[in-house]
Amino acid sequence: MNQQMPEHYREILLGVGENPEREGLLDTPKRAAKAMQYLCNGYHKSLEEVVNGALFDSDNDEMVIVRDIELYSLCEHHMLPFIGKAHVAYIPTGKVLGLSKVARIVDMFARRLQIQENLTKQIADAVQKVTNAAGVAVVIEAKHMCMMMRGVEKQNSVMTSSVMLGAFRESCNTRHEFLQLIGRSK
Repeated sequence: MNQQMPEHYREILLGVGENPEREGLLDTPKRAAKAMQYLCNGYHKSLEEVVNGALFDSDNDEMVIVRDIELYSLCEHHMLPFIGKAHVAYIPTGKVLGLSKVARIVDMFARRLQIQENLTKQIADAVQKVTNAAGVAVVIEAKHMCMMMRGVEKQNSVMTSSVMLGAFRESCNTRHEFLQLIGRSK
């Protein structure tokens, strides 16, 4: 753990008017620093490490979808959580990705400070790079604490972002099939 982080959290406690020496807060700076390092552990992972060679030969050329991948991230503007789910699809061209690796790619990018729009693109680009798919689609639906707990305080708002690459961008039918299968189209 970065040795300066607990001290910075101690300063934050002082800055909000708290007493970091009171019983309930004595270990808070260390715990908060440890939590932040965990929540941002995506910086210490690479795509190659996450995939770890789990790419397998396949003659399947039909859409592969992994739905409802839970994700937890922190927005780069307020460092507050956004929580939601990702739906990831790709059309293989001779190789399929190990199922858990799709979720691990989502986690790797979600565990970095950023905005949802960029997270969606990073996931799509990574799946495209690894699989060389004919197309990749990613839709993320998330609730943002920066909008729910502060600012406009809208409790039921959900942000949806999408990135469509290759066949998903070029073919309305392919895109529609994906959206229908994830329940985003009637």
